[in-house]
Amino acid sequence: MSTYRYPKRQELFRRAAGVIPGGIYGHFSPATLVPPSAYPFFTARAEGARFWDVDGNTFIDYMCAYGPMVMGYGAPHVEEAAEAQRRLADCTTGAAPVMVDLAELLVDMMPAADWAFFAKNGADVVNFAIMIARDATGRDKIVMIEGAYHGTTGWMQGPGHHGVIEADQHQVIRIPWNDVPAFEAVLDRHHGDVAAFISTPYHIPAFADSQMPAEGYWEKIQALCRRHNVVLIVDDIRHGFRLDMAGSSAYFGFSPDLTCLGNAMANGYPISALVGCEALKSTAARVFHTGSYWFQAVPMAAAKANLVKMGEINAPQVMLTRGALLFDAMVNIATTYGYDLKVSGVPSMPYLRIADDESLMLHQDWCAEGTRRGAYFTPHHNWFISAAHTDADIQQTLEIVDEAFKAIKGKNLPIEC
Repeated sequence: MSTYRYPKRQELFRRAAGVIPGGIYGHFSPATLVPPSAYPFFTARAEGARFWDVDGNTFIDYMCAYGPMVMGYGAPHVEEAAEAQRRLADCTTGAAPVMVDLAELLVDMMPAADWAFFAKNGADVVNFAIMIARDATGRDKIVMIEGAYHGTTGWMQGPGHHGVIEADQHQVIRIPWNDVPAFEAVLDRHHGDVAAFISTPYHIPAFADSQMPAEGYWEKIQALCRRHNVVLIVDDIRHGFRLDMAGSSAYFGFSPDLTCLGNAMANGYPISALVGCEALKSTAARVFHTGSYWFQAVPMAAAKANLVKMGEINAPQVMLTRGALLFDAMVNIATTYGYDLKVSGVPSMPYLRIADDESLMLHQDWCAEGTRRGAYFTPHHNWFISAAHTDADIQQTLEIVDEAFKAIKGKNLPIEC
């Protein structure tokens, strides 16, 4: 199996570096890819579960645009709905009727939703959720999980990040995941000062295994929030609609006050949502939060069509089932080469690492060898499965997995004396 080369990528990145900070910034930055020489930086086109880079190489995509692609690139039902709305209007003076349709759909789908609010990025609605919690309670402090990611606003990023000042962290208290006594201690120590508890449905720290909630964890957290009048916020931006169409809180069996949604809503069109309970509806109405493009109608039409179709096929179950088949087979292949491939989190968005090397260098090498052969494997982030990954995609991926393990095994054979 031949490996890819990237000559056009190099020239395009050289041009980009001359006019764009870092050439490519944020989560797409080559600095996040190790080794960067193994990865494409620019996408020329995409279809289904695959994309093509500027050098003409084809990749089966296990990052799914870092989450937004859930039903396949260019999914007809999404594109047709988006185009129909585009012919009518998109970003105009006044909200489009489809906004009401989409809000009603979310309220009907999700037991934890009595109302819906729309924005663009996950951080937009996470920040709005915090503003609502503070206004509703008259309190300042936020409790979050150590190592959690909720966006890049100052309060969300840990101390020491560039551009983050001490004042950004002043009202933020971090506690370990799955540690109910730690939350109780914070509530006792800061009695009457905690506005909100925010967490993802299960913990997805960077560069580390995903961690599921312990038995009874969410039930206990919910009870403490109710007892102390703390607003319970679930950041379902990454997980939402990949575990359950009713929201990840339904999957784990609890009822948050506010739920932040985003990535999988519109199959790549820019939209996020905050849904919440009736008790916070009037507060949400009086807290001012808006953006020039937040009422854009095309993404709303795309989201409506996408969520309806996902519900019809039970997309979360499709992704969970296909993911389980793929990753179980990958673990078995790893075993035949003498490696322990650890898979954590749910099969629709797992975190993978080769457990035989805590430095992660071996895992980086394996991901690079897979990517060079046509399956985009990231070494330091959770992966994503979409409903568009076909049996043929999975079979080809397993062949690439075998080749990648064979390649790293050949590099790391014991030296005979």
